[in-house]
Amino acid sequence: QVQLVESGGGLVQPGGSLRLSCVASGLTFSWYAMSWHRQVPGKERELVATINSPGTITTYVDSVKGRFTISRDNAKNTVYLQMDSLKPEDTAEYSCKAAWGPKGYWGRGTQVTVSS
Repeated sequence: QVQLVESGGGLVQPGGSLRLSCVASGLTFSWYAMSWHRQVPGKERELVATINSPGTITTYVDSVKGRFTISRDNAKNTVYLQMDSLKPEDTAEYSCKAAWGPKGYWGRGTQVTVSS
């Protein structure tokens, strides 16, 4: 059974930092491209960042470029999202996704709230 479990969310002040983690099990993690997405109630889910299976290529949505960093540790079956200089508009539920060809698996998400 494939499981993706996110952690690291919470309440942070504007300008602060958080590091999200997503631990995968039940799959060959090193085969899968990984991504982070976020969703605010009433809005469509947004792709935030992606990383390829070996961890050599990353992409970001324009609104987080220079502030967020995606990385992975294939030995630990974990993908990370380092979020710096957080803004109130970053408030959302953040989820990770594993993708390999037609297969895709989602975690349940972790809430990030940026507020003073």
